[in-house]
Amino acid sequence: MTDQITDIVKNKKARFEYEILDTFEAGIVLHGTEVKSIRQKKVSIQEAYARIKNGEAYIVGMNISVYEMGNRFNHEPTRERKLLLHGHEIKRLTGKLQEKGLTLVPLSLYFKNGKVKILLGLGKGKAMYDKRKTIQKRDADREIQREMKNYK
Repeated sequence: MTDQITDIVKNKKARFEYEILDTFEAGIVLHGTEVKSIRQKKVSIQEAYARIKNGEAYIVGMNISVYEMGNRFNHEPTRERKLLLHGHEIKRLTGKLQEKGLTLVPLSLYFKNGKVKILLGLGKGKAMYDKRKTIQKRDADREIQREMKNYK
């Protein structure tokens, strides 16, 4: 059986700001109208990060906009949401996050077989010169593609 994956939102800045060392897929505990807002792509993971608290993983700063058709039981947009990871993954992440300079950033949010999943990246912050190097490489690749297109 193949997995049906539908992208919702990607955090393009994360791969620019951080050097991603490892990735983890996690489920998210959602309440009420949150899934309906996510289906309308009214979600932002730009400022979000994940942390481990009391042996459980949480995503902080993820903004799921209020559902317009919701009633008084609508959800709170920026609450901490629990992530569903295996125990051995949480233990491994706890050890890795103790290292200096490592953080857990969301890379993308997507539906997988009808369930909302988040791809987390264990990343190390890039220095300014690394970011400049990334921009130079991207520009060079773009120039090469342009020349190849003109060559044909």
